[in-house]
Amino acid sequence: MHDSFPSLSTDQVASFVELARQGTLSGAAEALIISEQGLRNRVLALERQLKVPLYHKARGPRRGSLLTVEGQRFLPLAIDFLDRARALTDLFAGHQQRTIHVAATQYLILYVMIDAVRRFHSAYPQIQVRLSNRIEQEIEQELLGSSDVEVGVAAPYERSPVLEYTHLFSMPWSLITPPGHPLLARGRLTWKELADQPLILYERGSTGRQHVMEAFQAQGLSPRVETETTNTEIIVRMVEAGLGVSIVPLLASGEVTRNRRVGVRGLGGRFRPIQSGILTRRGMPLSAPSQTFVDFVRCQFAAR
Repeated sequence: MHDSFPSLSTDQVASFVELARQGTLSGAAEALIISEQGLRNRVLALERQLKVPLYHKARGPRRGSLLTVEGQRFLPLAIDFLDRARALTDLFAGHQQRTIHVAATQYLILYVMIDAVRRFHSAYPQIQVRLSNRIEQEIEQELLGSSDVEVGVAAPYERSPVLEYTHLFSMPWSLITPPGHPLLARGRLTWKELADQPLILYERGSTGRQHVMEAFQAQGLSPRVETETTNTEIIVRMVEAGLGVSIVPLLASGEVTRNRRVGVRGLGGRFRPIQSGILTRRGMPLSAPSQTFVDFVRCQFAAR
């Protein structure tokens, strides 16, 4: 006689996964659009079924992880449980509309993913792609803590042992300045000349910022950072406004600065190229629609 299976619902497991992702009951409840008490009840019911505590319930400031040891062990299996539940519903979906959630950086959404999604939608009209704008660290956090996001597209600064990286393309770095800037016509630029410029750089914590700073530090220099901002589009607008110069990774197509009032000068191999690609959870199979999307995007870039 078969042992009876515990009565675990996807709602209960999804509530626990969202709690781990958000870090608070209120944040998880808001994300799932349910009451805080409703979310608490779901997780308590899950704990009763599993017969272990999954998160620390003490009120007030908390040190260390929200999840108990049992909760940390259960989290990756819970994410896998939700993925498999989704795969079951996809199995007989036929040509019904299906949605996948892809998190990407703003740079890649503006200059890469919009065109990729347009092509994908033409090939697979039954699969809808929901694009969310995130910085690199947020994409990794969402992949590790959210069952909703299966695919990330980003330029990770360091490879994560728990995420699978599939390379798509590399971007070299360029100096962008207002038109007619003296550095555009000068011979070989020295590191000191670059460091002495009023630089507009990406904000702290971003992959782009880390690449630039590590290159200057290797030369024993501290660049003159005039302004920090979040994305390349804003940087280009600030350079157009004469607020400084910047060092940015640019696509080979020239799309980012085309028809903009800026001058562009390549910087060769002075800065480590930005490697951009697809991030997924290591060892966890994708749902059928997400796998279709990943395969399609890989083929698109392999053909370039």
